[in-house]
Amino acid sequence: MEISNQLTPFLYFNRTQWANLRKSVPLKLTEQDLKPLLGFNEDLSLEEVSTIYLPLTRLINYYIDENLRRQTVLNRFLGGQNAKVPYIIGIAGSVAVGKSTSARILQSLLSQWPKERKVDLITTDGFLYPLEKLKQDNLLQKKGFPISYDTAKLIRFLAEVKSGYKNVQSPIYSHLTYDIIPNQFDIVNQPDILILEGLNVLQTGGNKTSQTFVSDFVDFSIYVDAEEPLLKEWYIKRFLKFRQSAFKDPHSYFKHYAELSEQDAISTATQIWDNINGLNLRENILPTRERANLILTKGADHAVELVKLRK
Repeated sequence: MEISNQLTPFLYFNRTQWANLRKSVPLKLTEQDLKPLLGFNEDLSLEEVSTIYLPLTRLINYYIDENLRRQTVLNRFLGGQNAKVPYIIGIAGSVAVGKSTSARILQSLLSQWPKERKVDLITTDGFLYPLEKLKQDNLLQKKGFPISYDTAKLIRFLAEVKSGYKNVQSPIYSHLTYDIIPNQFDIVNQPDILILEGLNVLQTGGNKTSQTFVSDFVDFSIYVDAEEPLLKEWYIKRFLKFRQSAFKDPHSYFKHYAELSEQDAISTATQIWDNINGLNLRENILPTRERANLILTKGADHAVELVKLRK
């Protein structure tokens, strides 16, 4: 374990030190299992899963066991059996950093280790305001900023899940149409673990109706980190790939980008990053990083180079 010279609430681990904390835990995931979990522009290896995500899953399971013991103590104190309380893991970070891939890998690992558990995964994209409302309120250029989310609705959802309610509905967002899908929902029905992934998981702004924050419902939070020049490069590469694939779909909101030349596409993606995603990162996302329980810092090849664990 590396010791920082500065006073810090975190313990620092390089890849080797963190990998050693896996101990003898076997990797049940195969290359075939891994492929559908990867993001559009990522090439994450089984070695990365073993090095980074197996020790993390082992740690989270210790925390879950401790949480279950706490619930037992509380039930004993109250003299009854309360509703099952899911353990909520929050995953935050910038656009293009690979939050969704991290969430899917954790879901896969946690669902089968050390025993089978029901693990649901929800993204906060479903709690963005519908496209029509964003247009009406002149917020299209602020999509992904705190003001573009129905935060009160997200907090209600989490409160119901944390209270042990059955069949809690979560709206579904389509990246193809760039909008909420009307009258379609993911159903969260008393899982053992809920993974909540999104830009705004650790944010405290944009909630004018209450001083309750999304993070108040999160038991363990992870921030996936990388330097902004890398994030910008990954975003532009992803944009260029989408130009050759998803943007060509006639139902795509971005179909007008499919005809751009490569140079114009790079220019457009750069402008979107500079005016929207990069701005949102600096103003609203990056300031929440130090609130996380664990920070995974990636290098140029998308591999995690440094792990910071809150003491």
